[in-house]
Amino acid sequence: MTQDAKLTKGSVSVYTVPTDAPEADGTFSWDSTTMVLVRLEAGGKRALGYTYADSSTAKLVETLLHQVVLGQDAFAHGAILQAMWRAVRNLGGTGVAMMAISAIDNALWDLRARLLDVPLVSLLGRVRDSIPVYGSGGFTSYTDEQLTAQFGGWAQQGFTMMKMKVGTNAARDPHRVTTARRAIGEASKLFVDANGAYTVAQAIQLAKVFGEEAVTWFEEPVSSDNLTGLNQVRMHVPAGMDVAAGEYGYTAWYFRQMLDAQAVTVLQADATRCGGISGFLDVAALCWAHNVPLSSHCGPSMHLHVCCAVPRAIHMEFFHDHARIERMFFDGFCEPVSGSMSPDLSRAGMGMELKERDAAAYLI
Repeated sequence: MTQDAKLTKGSVSVYTVPTDAPEADGTFSWDSTTMVLVRLEAGGKRALGYTYADSSTAKLVETLLHQVVLGQDAFAHGAILQAMWRAVRNLGGTGVAMMAISAIDNALWDLRARLLDVPLVSLLGRVRDSIPVYGSGGFTSYTDEQLTAQFGGWAQQGFTMMKMKVGTNAARDPHRVTTARRAIGEASKLFVDANGAYTVAQAIQLAKVFGEEAVTWFEEPVSSDNLTGLNQVRMHVPAGMDVAAGEYGYTAWYFRQMLDAQAVTVLQADATRCGGISGFLDVAALCWAHNVPLSSHCGPSMHLHVCCAVPRAIHMEFFHDHARIERMFFDGFCEPVSGSMSPDLSRAGMGMELKERDAAAYLI
């Protein structure tokens, strides 16, 4: 081990940020969002990574940092990752355990790039300079006026794709989709996300209705645990409509099962849940082998570099809540330009520094 890469310090902080309005999707509602942020130090460099998770995740992060991570060589990343997997064996390799590992893994990638003084995308191997994003919000708790204002605003900023939530009230969803279409015009792409709220029969029937408003993306029409149901919906949606899922995937073998079941036409993955950037690379390799497009879920700053380094990535989710928090918390947040985000190649790592004073107000 080189002393310059020895992990000397590690810490975890938890921040809870109220939403700017009540938010809901087809199966859940919330009024705040919690970020579990990890900081690591080695060789005089300080790095960060995070997950959006329950505050209980921080306790396990703290345990892993002290029992597994600190004292190790940052460039022995693979060995550290395997050790963390072994450490959570009896807890189960999904949920809180995998989100804790994800936050640490993301910080390790940031740290290794900073130690080499290169942008993370250069360490990973850049395949593109920027990647399109889609505006994601349109919560089922929004009034028509709120939905119109949010989607119309994104369209004015140059976004060409917008995603809305559906599923809380299936009978009202066609009206809301029509409202969204009017807000963004004919040229922009309109996506819907049911978060698993519909039955298979409902989803197939509504897919045809949504198709009349040129919806081109139907996300989690049924539960992502129902791979047979996803496949049934996929086989009956109108031509040109993608079926997507994967945000609740934690392991490579779960994603492989989704692909083997032909459950989706676009696979989604979340680096704050699926084992960090390392896990996201595993998913990207599966997509490469299966010739399936890949899209990232939420947390745009945590996905920007890796999505510019994997060939099957087609776009990233610019989730209203997370974009707002990351813009508030981080110096170096990359604003979308004409509907795309680009890594800042003048900064090492992921290029973000925590704005300590701004974030302190939300520390719990």
